[in-house]
Amino acid sequence: MRKVVASAIVVASAAALLAQDGRLDYPQWRGVQRDGSASAFSTPKVWPPQLRRRWKVEVGEGYSTPIVVGTTIYVFTRRDDNEVLSALDANSGVERWRSSHPAPYTPGKPAAAHGAGPKATPLFHNGRLFTLGISGIVTAFDAATGKRLWQTAPPAEPPYYGAASSPVGDGNIVMVNPGDYGPLTAFDTATGAVKWTAGKGGFFASPIVTTLDGVRQVIAVTQGAIIGASLPDGAVLWEVPWGGGNGGPTPVMAGDIVIVSGSDRGTVAFRPTKRGGTWTTQTVWETKDVSMYLSTPVVIDEALFGFSTRNSGQFFAIDIRSGKTLWLGPAREATNTAVAKSGRLLFFLKDDAQLIVAAGSRAGFEPAQRYTVADAATWADPVLSGNRLFVKDVSSLTLWTMN
Repeated sequence: MRKVVASAIVVASAAALLAQDGRLDYPQWRGVQRDGSASAFSTPKVWPPQLRRRWKVEVGEGYSTPIVVGTTIYVFTRRDDNEVLSALDANSGVERWRSSHPAPYTPGKPAAAHGAGPKATPLFHNGRLFTLGISGIVTAFDAATGKRLWQTAPPAEPPYYGAASSPVGDGNIVMVNPGDYGPLTAFDTATGAVKWTAGKGGFFASPIVTTLDGVRQVIAVTQGAIIGASLPDGAVLWEVPWGGGNGGPTPVMAGDIVIVSGSDRGTVAFRPTKRGGTWTTQTVWETKDVSMYLSTPVVIDEALFGFSTRNSGQFFAIDIRSGKTLWLGPAREATNTAVAKSGRLLFFLKDDAQLIVAAGSRAGFEPAQRYTVADAATWADPVLSGNRLFVKDVSSLTLWTMN
C-alpha cells in the first residue's frame, strides 16, 4: 500500500466517516437499498443544457462502479498487474490513500475487449471495504486507512470471463461468489473465515438481501437456479431452476415478487411463499418481449423500467403485476445501458457515454435531457448523490454537477 497524504488527513477522513449522516452515501452496488436508487438526489427545477464538470482524474482500468461514503469516493481499478482500491476526496478528486495487491489476469478471448480491470463494485459495511477482483480474489480493507485486513488466495484456475458478482453484507458476514465462479460464500467480516456456502457456482449476477414472509434471506443466481438462503445461517429455503451463463442482471424485488432475466431467456417474475413451514415458488408472469444480459432494471410505482438486448438494444417498461409490456423504445439504442432512478425519474447511461434523463412514464419513452458525460466507454453504473453525478469510464473518474 502507498500512502499519499499525511496521517492527519487520514484521521480526518476517519472522523468524516463517523460524522456524516449517510443521506448522500452510495455504499454498494446499485445504492443503499441495492435497487438502483439515487442517494438524496437534488432534481433541478430546469435541466441545464450542459452539466458542469468539477474534476476528472485517471484512476485505472475497469468497469467497477465507485461508491461514496461521507466525503470519500472509493474506486476499484487495475494498474498494470495490480488491482488498486483508491480513496479520493469526493469534492476535489484528490487521492487520500491507495492500496494495491498483485492480481495478474488475462481474460478469455470473448471478454478480452472489456480488458482485465475489475467489474464488481466494492462494498462498504461496518467501517470496512470489501472487493471481489476480476480473478476471483476477495479482499477486506479498513475504510479509513486502506490497510488490508484479509484476503483470499487466488483460485487455481481464474474465471474465464472474469468475476463480476458484487459483494453484499449482513451483520458480521459478507457474501459473494468468489474464485472461479464458486458458490455463494459467506465470509466473516473480521477474519475472512468461511461461515457457509450455498448453492452451486455463480456467474455475473450479484446477490441481494431481502425479507420474505418474515424471513430475512439472501437471493442469489447460481448456474442452475435462483436460490433463497436464510440469514444468518445460509440454509437454502427455496430454488427456481434457471439456466446459467445467460447474463448477469441482479434479481429485482417488487414487493414480494422476484424478477429475473437473462440473454435470450426473456423475463420471469415469481413469488416465493412459506406455507406450513415449507417454501414454494409460483410463477406470476413471464414475457419474451424483453431480455436483459448485464443491465439491471428499476421499479417505479407499478412498472419495471430497463434496457433490453433485443432489437440491438431498446428501453422498455413492463407492468409489474401482469407482465404486460407497456412500451418498447426505439431499436439500436446501445450495446449496454446502466439504469438508475430518483423518484419518478429515470437515468439511462449508455455505453457510448450518453446519459439520458427520462420520465418514468407508463405511456412511453419520454426523454427530458441528454448529456455526454465521458470521452470513453461507460459500462459502470452512474453514481447519483445530492446534485452530483460520478461517472467511471474505461480509465478515469469524473464528477459532474447539475449547477
